[in-house]
Amino acid sequence: MSAVSCKVVLISAIASGQGKTTTTAALARKLIKLGQKVRIFKTGPDFIDPMMLERACGAPVHSLDLWMVGQPASQAMLAQAALEADVILIEGVMGLYDGNPSSADLANAFGVPVLAVLDASAMAQTVGALALGLRDFGPVHLAGVIANRIASAGHAKMVADAMRDIPLLGSLLRQSVTLPERHLGLVLPQEVGQLDAILDQLADELSIDMEAWNSLPATHFEQVKNLPATPSLLQGKTIAIARDAAFAFIYPANLDCLRDLGAELVFFSPLNNDAVPSQADAVYLPGGYPELHAQTLSSATLWQASIRAAHAADMPILAECGGMMALTESLTDQKNVRWNMAGLLDGQVIMQQRLAALGGQALTTKQGELRGHTFHYSRFETSLKPLSRTIKHANKEAGEAIYQVGNLQASYFHAYFASNPAATAALFLKKP
Repeated sequence: MSAVSCKVVLISAIASGQGKTTTTAALARKLIKLGQKVRIFKTGPDFIDPMMLERACGAPVHSLDLWMVGQPASQAMLAQAALEADVILIEGVMGLYDGNPSSADLANAFGVPVLAVLDASAMAQTVGALALGLRDFGPVHLAGVIANRIASAGHAKMVADAMRDIPLLGSLLRQSVTLPERHLGLVLPQEVGQLDAILDQLADELSIDMEAWNSLPATHFEQVKNLPATPSLLQGKTIAIARDAAFAFIYPANLDCLRDLGAELVFFSPLNNDAVPSQADAVYLPGGYPELHAQTLSSATLWQASIRAAHAADMPILAECGGMMALTESLTDQKNVRWNMAGLLDGQVIMQQRLAALGGQALTTKQGELRGHTFHYSRFETSLKPLSRTIKHANKEAGEAIYQVGNLQASYFHAYFASNPAATAALFLKKP
C-alpha cells in the first residue's frame, strides 16, 4: 500500500449547538475563495448537515464512522479524497468525546488533528480552560481553536491571551445571518433563500490566522486496496427512489452502493404527485420531513394509487422512517392535525415534542449485519406485529421494530447500505 498526504482537520466542540456546521461551512467557503480544493466529511450518521456542507464545498459529503461505515472503508474514502483535494474538513458529531465511537476516536484512529469550535458569546478567558480540557481528557492532537460568536476585536484578544500553548486559529463574529434550524436539525438547503450569499457572508466574517493554518502538518493515509468487491446482485433491476423535500434523507453512499450492485436508479417526487415510475422493479422511500408536507401528501392521489398498485403487484418496497410514515393510515402533525396517508400499514403516526429515539442500530439478516441508525420525533401506533427488531449499538438492547407486509419492509431504522451490500440487495428483491 502507498501513502497519500493532505491537510486534514476534524472540527469538533464541547457539545452540539456550538456552531460546528456553520464554522465548517464558513471555513470551506473561505478556503475555496483562496483557491483551495476542499472536501468535507461528516462524522457519524447524518443527512441534513452533509447537504448543507455539500453546498458549501461543491462536492458530495460522505459519512465517516468507525462502527457504521467501518475503519477500512473510512480510510479508503479519506485516502481517495487526499488524492483529489488540498484540504479535508471532517465535521464531528455532538461533543468531541460523546458517543462510542466518538469524534475523538475517529481523529485518533487516523492521526487527524482536531480544531475545536467554542462558543465564546458568554465567556472570554474560560475558552482557554475548555480548550485545555478538550485536549487533555482524551488526549487528542488539538491543533487549535476557532472562537465562535465573538463580539469584538477586544473580545477576541481576551480569548487569544488565555489560550496558553493552544493556537487561536480563528474567530467568527456573532452572525448577522445564520443557518436556520428545526426539530431534526438544519433546514434543508433548498428551502433557504440566497443560501450561497449566506455562506459567502459567513466566510467573510470568519477570521483565520493563515500563518498558523498554513503551518498545520499534513496527515498521511495508507491507500486501501483490498476492500471486498460489491457483487452485481441487482444487475438489470431498476429502483425507483422518492426524492424531494419530504423524502430527502439519503446517504450518498447508499446511492453509490445500489449502483455498485448493478441497479439503475430513477427518481420521482410524491410531493409533485408523481406516480411510481413504470419501469421500476422496486421502490425505496427514504426518510425526510413528511410531517411538514402532510397536507400535500394526503392529496397526492396519483402517488398514493401508484404505491398501492406497486404493493398489490408484490413489488419490493423499502420504507425508512419518513418513508414508513407516509405509508401508514394517517399522520398527525405538530399542530395536532390528522392527515390521511397511503394506508399500506395499519396504524397511525403521531408527531411529538420530545425525541423518540436516537443512535446507532443494526439489523440482523441472513446475509449478516446491516448497520445504520435511528432518529425521530414521532411514534407509530399499530396493531402490526414486528417481523424482527434492530439491536442498539450502545447497549445491545432491542431497537426499532421491522414491519413486513407482503414485499413491503418498513421501519424507523435508516440502513447504511454499504455496511452490507448483500443484505441491501435482498431488500430490493422479491421474497421467495
